[in-house]
Amino acid sequence: MSDLPTSPRVLSVANQKGGVGKTTTAINLGTALAAIGEDVLVVDLDPQGNASTGLGIDRKARARSIYDVLVGEANLPEVIVPTAVPRLSIASSTLDLLGLDLEIGSEADRAQRLRNAIFGLADAYEAGDSRAGPFTYVLADCPPSLTLLTINALAASHAVVVPLQCEFFALEGLSQLLRTVEQVRSGLNRELSIHGIVLTMFDARNNLANQVVQDVRDTMGDTVYETVIPRNVRLSEAPSYGKPALLYDLKCPGSQAYLRLASEVIQRERQMRASQAAPV
Repeated sequence: MSDLPTSPRVLSVANQKGGVGKTTTAINLGTALAAIGEDVLVVDLDPQGNASTGLGIDRKARARSIYDVLVGEANLPEVIVPTAVPRLSIASSTLDLLGLDLEIGSEADRAQRLRNAIFGLADAYEAGDSRAGPFTYVLADCPPSLTLLTINALAASHAVVVPLQCEFFALEGLSQLLRTVEQVRSGLNRELSIHGIVLTMFDARNNLANQVVQDVRDTMGDTVYETVIPRNVRLSEAPSYGKPALLYDLKCPGSQAYLRLASEVIQRERQMRASQAAPV
């Protein structure tokens, strides 16, 4: 089993439950990381392609996509395109991804296709391909289901960012994802960890939402980020304009929350590196 590359840092944005703000988090966390100086690649692994649309990539412009990479018909740099956000690029999705399990499900390396593609970025950049980076972060936006696409993302990732909606069944969905992460760690990727849980769609006026926040923090402790993403109309509107919220309305509460989350992610990265470098 190969170790993961030290750079870029690969984070999956994942939750097997839909409607939790996963794609919104991938888009806006990526934008916020780029805004504070990181070079970021978003990999859209959801066949719906909402991350691609939300970053302004028209469906007609997706002649080649991450699907082509995963079936072995293209290298990752060939499908990377810049976005309107400086320092932020994307490998787009198409509906072709719906058939991936059937197409490569019998292949021996089916779960490592994305990891191998990301491994190749550094070599491609050193060979002079400017499309290959250099990226400091790769964010994989996973589909809301446990398919070969999600397994590829987890097998390629150093850690998982888990968006969790502030609703009654939040912890139930979380336990399912934690089991999946543990299975991938034991079988495919021993380095995989939970980077953090980000509480989304929070409405301070809702007593249930406040209770969910308290329950999740009591249960998961320091794994939960301090930053809470509010329910915010501007966050919901931005994708229809093909923009992340930080470009659509930088000053709205949602944008400001994602900037705080990006700073928190960077801080946790520093702590992780420090603990890994410490003598045993």
